[in-house]
Amino acid sequence: MKSQKTVGILAFHGDVIEHIEATKNASKNLHLNIEVVPVRTKEIIHTLDALIIPGGESTTLHKLCEREGMWEKMKQIKNIFGTCAGAIMLSNQVFHKTHDQKTLELMDIEIDRNAYGRQTESFEKDIKTSLGDIHAVFIRAPRIIKVKKDVMILARNDGEIIACEQKINKNYYLAVCFHPELTSTIFHEYFIKKVYQI
Repeated sequence: MKSQKTVGILAFHGDVIEHIEATKNASKNLHLNIEVVPVRTKEIIHTLDALIIPGGESTTLHKLCEREGMWEKMKQIKNIFGTCAGAIMLSNQVFHKTHDQKTLELMDIEIDRNAYGRQTESFEKDIKTSLGDIHAVFIRAPRIIKVKKDVMILARNDGEIIACEQKINKNYYLAVCFHPELTSTIFHEYFIKKVYQI
């Protein structure tokens, strides 16, 4: 039996509760006993096997993480799953960012912040992914406009990349432009499998 893993959910704002529930449900589906914890302080970072960064406002998330002194420590987490704003935070290059906005620069992807428009231009759509079909919700979604060759594409929307993954040495990163926590557990299950190396 594998030892229990701890998955943190960055809990400043965004779909924190939804991600906690999706992660718990995913672990039940996989018959794994995972500890799911909200993350608001730097003291908890060293206990994490993985971190999920929800959607929200990417500039605000960056500022709050820096305020709490956890920004550099986050870069040391071996497994990170970013949705929407979380995907922006994982990228190494962001277009249309604010002048003082930083990212973790962990994934070899270029992303366009708020590329799908404002809150009023949010939409839902059934999409096909390499993990299976999913009903996807896009809320002020970013667009992944370029990836390097070792980044694996998991889903597209009308030809545009909306989900991808990258393994760098022993680190694993997963980025999606939509909100899987609202409709499905398949991306959370996939991420957990990577954490457990299943």
